[in-house]
Amino acid sequence: MLSKITSKNQITLPKAIMALVPKAEYFEVEAVNNCIILTPVKVTRINQVWDKLDALGITEQDITDAVEWSRQHPVDTPKTELKEVPKAAI
Repeated sequence: MLSKITSKNQITLPKAIMALVPKAEYFEVEAVNNCIILTPVKVTRINQVWDKLDALGITEQDITDAVEWSRQHPVDTPKTELKEVPKAAI
């Protein structure tokens, strides 16, 4: 099947082709051996959360430390009893 590229580099994918792949709003795009490959990608909110944490410089270890700290300091603990708060908990 043919698809024409517009002046804005847009291509309409034929309905028959789209019916053969999982429904997706986003596609990973790569060029391999002079071919354009589109791979359906399901973007979830967790991806957005990880991207935001990465942008803030918060690591998985920061999150682990914050969870551990919060388990040691239940919500009903008066603030006067709290000690140093890990960076990721703020």
